Amino acid sequence: MPRQIPFIIATEGCERFSFYGMRNILTPFLISTLLLFLPEPDRAGEAKHVFHTFVIGVYFFPLLGGWLADRFFGKYDTIFWLSLVYCAGHACLAIWDDNLNGFYFGLFLIALGSGGIKPLISSFVGDQFDQTNKGKAKVVFDIFYWMINFGSFFASLLMPIFLKDFGPSIAFGIPGILMFIATMVFWSGRKKYINVPPAPEDPNSFTRVARTALLAAKPGQSRPGLMVAGIGAVGALASLAMSLQWGFVIAACTAVVLLLAGGGIGTSMQLERARGAHPDEAVDGVRAVLRILIVFGLSTPFWSLFDQKASTWIVQAQAMVPTVAAFGTEFTILPAQMQALNPLLVMILIPFNNLVLYPLIRKAGIEPTALRRMTVGIVFSALSWIVIGMIQVSMDGGEPMSMAWQILPYALLTFGEVLVSATGLEFAYSQAPASMKGVIMAFWFLATTVGSLWVLIVNQAVKNEAVLAHIANSGVGVMAFQMFFFAAFAFAAAVAFGMYAVRYRMVDNYRVDTKAALA
Repeated sequence: MPRQIPFIIATEGCERFSFYGMRNILTPFLISTLLLFLPEPDRAGEAKHVFHTFVIGVYFFPLLGGWLADRFFGKYDTIFWLSLVYCAGHACLAIWDDNLNGFYFGLFLIALGSGGIKPLISSFVGDQFDQTNKGKAKVVFDIFYWMINFGSFFASLLMPIFLKDFGPSIAFGIPGILMFIATMVFWSGRKKYINVPPAPEDPNSFTRVARTALLAAKPGQSRPGLMVAGIGAVGALASLAMSLQWGFVIAACTAVVLLLAGGGIGTSMQLERARGAHPDEAVDGVRAVLRILIVFGLSTPFWSLFDQKASTWIVQAQAMVPTVAAFGTEFTILPAQMQALNPLLVMILIPFNNLVLYPLIRKAGIEPTALRRMTVGIVFSALSWIVIGMIQVSMDGGEPMSMAWQILPYALLTFGEVLVSATGLEFAYSQAPASMKGVIMAFWFLATTVGSLWVLIVNQAVKNEAVLAHIANSGVGVMAFQMFFFAAFAFAAAVAFGMYAVRYRMVDNYRVDTKAALA
């Protein structure tokens, strides 16, 4: 095992404590403190909107971090300096816990810092391996993900208590201290890391090959790919024009999705036209990236379900009975503390899957490939939302429900997370061409941005009178209807994901030689 790995793993554990420590108390803090100027019925909806807007930022800025690292500064320097921005954001939350603009500015800095380093930490782990020891990479990615949840578990358990007993300044200040420790731990291992230098300006880069493919004309043939890309661009402009009606965040994110979808589909339609103008390996690399982006796109419904455990599920928990009976004793649980179940179950499921479940599946003659695992994971996320929706129906009917009822949906969702998220990190790194590691990892995290976009769109839709009338005729409440809608959304995504997975051809893009990277 490379000796520098412990520094990266320890950094990730502290950083994840800091991130989840503030994220998991964000929704209850907004509802109980910062949004008191709003009418009480509107606070939960606004808190969900703020939370998912923040999540969109966290998972959009990986594009910036990946680009800066791959083209200019390298992964180490980009991680270090954006970590300092991250620390400054935590300081703003602790100082301006009673100032709306100051608090939101702190959220912006955290989104910039956390999002900017997010694709780089995981790909930086991959850079420490080559073909000679890549077999250990899967183990390290699992350890890496285990440490994420180790930090998240204690943050989820402790920060709601600190918020309740000591107030927001302390509750938001402690994660800031942990982030500063993470930055110092990462800095202390600087002489041991393998630093893959930024890629030089490449005349055969992804964007240049795509542009050549879209603009290339053939005698007697039209350019359907360019037309599709143009439609995507027009759709993006139309989306931006709807900013006043939809809100800037929804409009801007929808514009990005339309631009990427139109450009990606259009490029794939005309990609062969780039051969000759660019080497075959460059053209094949672009095709590989486009295939990866389809996988990422089909995983976005999972993220729309997963991230709502810190918003919609907390709102539900606040209306539940807070006492839980276990081991002959009754415990009082804070709504945000229920999220500690997620990282606790992850820490159990990762070793269980690797040591028990996957070997049993292999003995049955089935190889649990990355894409098969991800398909099943999306299905389990859908099942969790059916259960949480049934709980909501019972609550809407007037039946008091203990928070303990959320344990089953948390277990189902977490099993789905292990199969999708932990696997996705490994998949994204192994499939990305060498010059696109950081950016491809950024696109993997952009899938979460799109997932939160679906949440904002659905939340905006239920404000429409026609939609509300349809929900009223369905016989269930608004929240329960949304829960069943997201379950159906994920089931449909799982079907599409599984169909595409059957046709996807895996590749191996680990480094060939450590010495070459050092040189």
